[in-house]
Amino acid sequence: MSITTFDTAGTREATPVSSGRLELDNAALEAAKRSLEKGAVTPSYGPWREDIIKLLNDALATEIVCTLRYKRHYFTAKGLASPKIAEEFLVHANEETAHGDMIAERIVQLGGEPDFAPTTLMSRSHADYDESLDLQAMIRANLIAERVAIEAYGQMIKLIGDKDSTTRRMLESILSQEQEHADELSDWLTP
Repeated sequence: MSITTFDTAGTREATPVSSGRLELDNAALEAAKRSLEKGAVTPSYGPWREDIIKLLNDALATEIVCTLRYKRHYFTAKGLASPKIAEEFLVHANEETAHGDMIAERIVQLGGEPDFAPTTLMSRSHADYDESLDLQAMIRANLIAERVAIEAYGQMIKLIGDKDSTTRRMLESILSQEQEHADELSDWLTP
């Protein structure tokens, strides 16, 4: 158990108290009754909320860049095997768009603003854009981007840990789908 106090700025400070029992922090529950304009953001978010919003905005940029790359590849894929693979590129593009939407919604829930600014997308994205015209090069570029996204989401999940379970679960769900994308792309590279 901990005793929670709040300084004049409303910042939560927990002082651990060992009672040997599992008990809710009543002061934090009372604090949750105030600052209603913050929506779902309660004092338990502590000092990490802004860092999590930054991580999520960078992930949002990554999802947007991935959507754009997959869309370009969908429209420009040529060759005998291209119709089936191009259709999968479109499926992946739509799933990346859905990931971005989930991330943007979570940013708003945390009291932040989703950053859709086109001028900074590439500098904030973990993945690269690609203008390849060769089908194998497209598959390879998308596989590299998926592997980068997998690594980034894995790191974000570890960083967030128990600081924000809702965001962590959302990222775990996105990570699972990115792993499926990578498996499919990897299979297409195999002759």
